[in-house]
Amino acid sequence: MPARIRHSGPVSHEDLTRQAVQRYAALQPELRQLADLYVAMVTSLLDDAGINYVSVTGRAKSVASFAGKAARTVDGAPLYPDPLEQITDQIGVRVVTYLHADVTAVADMLSDQLSVLDDRDLGQETARQGRFGYSSRHLLVAIDPTRGAPPAYDTLRTRSASVQVRTILQHAWAEFEHDVRYKGTIPQEHVPDLDRRFTLAAGLLELADREFSAIRDRLQATMGGQRLRHDEDDPRISASDLATFLAGQFQDAGWSRTDHYAWISGLLLELGITSLDELGGLLSSIDVPGINARMGYRYPAGAVRRLDDALLAVFGARYLGLHGNAHRVPALKARLEKLRSM
Repeated sequence: MPARIRHSGPVSHEDLTRQAVQRYAALQPELRQLADLYVAMVTSLLDDAGINYVSVTGRAKSVASFAGKAARTVDGAPLYPDPLEQITDQIGVRVVTYLHADVTAVADMLSDQLSVLDDRDLGQETARQGRFGYSSRHLLVAIDPTRGAPPAYDTLRTRSASVQVRTILQHAWAEFEHDVRYKGTIPQEHVPDLDRRFTLAAGLLELADREFSAIRDRLQATMGGQRLRHDEDDPRISASDLATFLAGQFQDAGWSRTDHYAWISGLLLELGITSLDELGGLLSSIDVPGINARMGYRYPAGAVRRLDDALLAVFGARYLGLHGNAHRVPALKARLEKLRSM
């Protein structure tokens, strides 16, 4: 039997860090799988909520990055005395949206569906300091112990994830700034001018974000009155025509993902609805405000989600049985119970 290693004194921070890094290296393959699961779950939640987004990506923190963070000190004291417990971004998810309002919608949705352990709006923190710069919403999330999770995501119960939510312009600024600053080749005499230019770019991008939002609002307010032409060779309502129609029908709803308009157009075809006149007649005959009240949206549901709930309320079990809904029957059943509970 091998002799135990005896320590003659307290273990140094360097030794503890080395041990933590070794343990993390052994754990990382599992974390990569969990990161993929978190991406799948967040994507599913966003799609179900009908929130518009550009992309959802994820990663497990690299061993080198973990080691660098674990070794940090402040005034000679370790910043993370217990790195494996205190470094909370071992699993990272990034959601990129088009507009700033969608960042808020994503954060509200995550707060509604998961446990939020921490929530920092770094853009607001920068603005309160009277500066322009890095803007991103950072949330630390975990599976809600009361709500639980679908069986496919059960292994996530013991792991939290750091979720970054930012607009596509904020993402472009952050990625370029990170790439430039970490090259390590900028002469010191050029740093002040570089900082000034990055600040100027951040201010311009914030202005561009506001203008994009104004463009979206203007389009939503005016698109509904357009007369649309139907393609006689295709029985489906085109995705672009449906987007225009729904913008007028649900003026308080946000845009949905482009591919979702095409997807729900296929569901309409399965129901035998092949024209906007038919769809408009159907929607005019139902209590849309009542559906909204029953669903109790806690974040701005996109136009496709609003139509999805309306169709579910009208067709019930028939809607559940559509081929295009086969992948989400449990979620639709839960929503149907909610619609019928009042």
